[in-house]
Amino acid sequence: MTQDPFIAHRNLLFTVAYEMLGSAADAEDVVQETWLRWDSIDQAKIGSPRAYLVRMVTRQSLNRLRSESRRREDYVGPWLPEPLLTTPDVADDVELAESVSFAMLTVLETLGPTERVVFVLRDVFDTPYHEIADILSKTPEAVRQIAHRARKHVAAKRPRIHVDPDEQRAVVQKFLSAVSTGDVESLIDVLAPEVVAIADGGGVVPALRSPVSGAAKLANLLVHFASTPGFEASVALLNGSYGVRIEVDGRSIAVMLSVEHGRVTQIHAIANPRKLGKLNQTVKLQR
Repeated sequence: MTQDPFIAHRNLLFTVAYEMLGSAADAEDVVQETWLRWDSIDQAKIGSPRAYLVRMVTRQSLNRLRSESRRREDYVGPWLPEPLLTTPDVADDVELAESVSFAMLTVLETLGPTERVVFVLRDVFDTPYHEIADILSKTPEAVRQIAHRARKHVAAKRPRIHVDPDEQRAVVQKFLSAVSTGDVESLIDVLAPEVVAIADGGGVVPALRSPVSGAAKLANLLVHFASTPGFEASVALLNGSYGVRIEVDGRSIAVMLSVEHGRVTQIHAIANPRKLGKLNQTVKLQR
């Protein structure tokens, strides 16, 4: 029996929607809506089910991006993408790991909806310009221009240093050990002097309302936080890279670390429970 194309491509559809939206919850909603629409059409008339399904997911994602812009402007505190607990094979696929990395998703947040959609389809999924043009009801030349602008924007903001996964894990473990044992000096040593920490609590749970920078200041802040009764932390594979998962006072926090030259340069902490729904199950991503 031939497998339903939707089932065969479901992981791909989720990956497309997630990269466009930066939200696993919204991506799941888009995939579910796509399934309902797919189930209501005459599938025998579809020449390329994969392309058709990607088109459906893209259009719904674009609509959602446009409608969500106001909500994100009114969001309490910094808005960060939703982290995923990913499988080891994501880290093994360098291109996929980079495209779903927290650093990349954060950069994609600075693009307009149409630019983000075009960049994801073209530069991540290698979708032909004429197919993107058809999805967006634009000319291929217009799509090329949008892709060029988006590519230039992303190149200016994306991390310029590729970190080997083994190095990333080693630095994360040093960071975690220093935080957990309250070793301020060792923590300062693993933090870059101008390290910056950003936290997203969404107004739902306590979190930093503005970025905090400086190794010494952050080290003392982190060690104090780790002294909270019930604090537990472990290394986790988040968005294809090694990060930290924290459990404290009955709630979870996902911590993403950017590493350069063996030191942590950025810390992104997601504490909003509405963005942590994927921390209890690994997510299969696919290009």
